[in-house]
Amino acid sequence: MAPILDIKNLYKNYGSTEILKDINVSIDPGDFLVLVGPSGCGKSTLLNCIAGLEPISGGTLHIDGRNMTDVSPKDRDIAMVFQSYALYPTMTVAKNITFGMKVRGVDQATQEQKLQQVAQQLQIEKLLSRRPGQLSGGQRQRVAMGRALVRDPKLFLFDEPLSNLDAKLRVEMRTEIKELHQRLGASMVYVTHDQIEAMTLATKIVVMKGGVIQQIGTPAEIYNRPANLFVADFMGNPAMNLIPAKATANGSGTRIEIARKDAAPIVLTDTKNTDLPQDVILGVRPEDIAEPDFRANQEAQKAECMVDIVEPAGADTYVVMQLGGKSVTARLHAETTATPGVAQELAFDLGKVSYFEPGTGQRLN
Repeated sequence: MAPILDIKNLYKNYGSTEILKDINVSIDPGDFLVLVGPSGCGKSTLLNCIAGLEPISGGTLHIDGRNMTDVSPKDRDIAMVFQSYALYPTMTVAKNITFGMKVRGVDQATQEQKLQQVAQQLQIEKLLSRRPGQLSGGQRQRVAMGRALVRDPKLFLFDEPLSNLDAKLRVEMRTEIKELHQRLGASMVYVTHDQIEAMTLATKIVVMKGGVIQQIGTPAEIYNRPANLFVADFMGNPAMNLIPAKATANGSGTRIEIARKDAAPIVLTDTKNTDLPQDVILGVRPEDIAEPDFRANQEAQKAECMVDIVEPAGADTYVVMQLGGKSVTARLHAETTATPGVAQELAFDLGKVSYFEPGTGQRLN
């Protein structure tokens, strides 16, 4: 299957400032690609390059096998949904949705048919005669999506479409976009700085920092096997614990030693990863530090940990400890008996840990 979007060695400069550096991404038809990273990492610039709103400084960009590097936005067969909705305030919802078709000379009957179909999909039939000023943020976002959907384009581009909505509505709209993607089987590229949004929507995630791609993978790959310390820290909420440790080869594997204040170090034995350097950063997700009876698998190893803070959070309780000079969070069950100032036996799942090189931050295992 030929990729629907294929970007090779793309660079984007403003004068002597490099914004995007050697970007290589390709997605198959029907993929949901999410570009994620902190503000200023270049994700919206990359989306604008795909849309043709920004000329690229180097490399090539193909959509559905056609070289689009120098093609104008209107001829790229894409539809874009912006953060600001970009609706015409004086036009009704119906006219906003059909305006693009009218400009392209689509006949009236087809316009009407597409309008009704999209209005039904997005449940906005009752809003068609209203103007944008009479709509809520969520309704405006639906209209903006409707305007993109009537195009039936090769590629849908979303630029932080939910960032203006409140938290509850954001979750609802996220589910709707996911349903829409499943129903249409459309190819989508979506920009967000919200890593939960990225994890829930994507079939493929691109994590960016400083105009450079840090990692490309499925949500599970990015979460379970982060390529470096930046990805490990950025993806996941609460973030992965990153604990300085000492690794020493011994007969049965590798002895992992984690320093503690006012107590002997925690010692764990890793039987899988046997060729680690002496200084490592041990990465472990909060849910992979648990009560021993909740983590009764072969690779869980117990250690006594002094609990500093207990944070109930409904279904989970988070406890915070000091290990290796860092605050470390464990995600325990709601009924935990963990108490601040009291040592608690916890099991570390060594089957799930990541190791990173302290100097370069690159993954070691």
